Amino acid sequence: MKNTLLMVTEASYSLNFLVYIQNIFLNQGQTRDDLKFPYIPIKYGFREDFEMQYRELWGEISKRISEQRLDDAHIFIEDKYVFYHRLFVEQDDTLHAFNEIYKSFEVWWASFAGRFSVERSVDEKGQKIYAELSSFLLEKKVKPQKELNISIIYDECLLADLKPTPYFAILSVNDCILNYKEIIQKLELSIY
Repeated sequence: MKNTLLMVTEASYSLNFLVYIQNIFLNQGQTRDDLKFPYIPIKYGFREDFEMQYRELWGEISKRISEQRLDDAHIFIEDKYVFYHRLFVEQDDTLHAFNEIYKSFEVWWASFAGRFSVERSVDEKGQKIYAELSSFLLEKKVKPQKELNISIIYDECLLADLKPTPYFAILSVNDCILNYKEIIQKLELSIY
């Protein structure tokens, strides 16, 4: 049997923007020891039900990306205000604040310190993940039905579920580097 595994690893615009917003939200209630990137010492007008809305939005966006990974940039650019409407209290000052957060993320993400660094930070582990998954599939005589898509996020998603679905997984840089063995086991379950 021949290795037929195709694996695409990308850093998602939309999911990383959600993590960015999550961290701003979480920082509003944290002490100096527990802060996450980005630290912006301003109180933002997040919705009262932010955590529930975040979980739902994360699930919807993850599902769209899992079904069509090229939708990611479209969601981030064309549907950008869905983030605002779902996560922020809708007022003139929060719309302005959202646009500033969006621009801040966009500038960081387009820089070498953003998307490029996130993707490069997991390159070596990505190759090891591919090699181990290929070996596993050959050993079990499993032929993948389609490509495995992995979205990389720069930080942990603390407010939503990251459980892999068939042929799609979301992994943080931290998980790729520190929880490598557990990731392999999870990914094995998503390929059949």
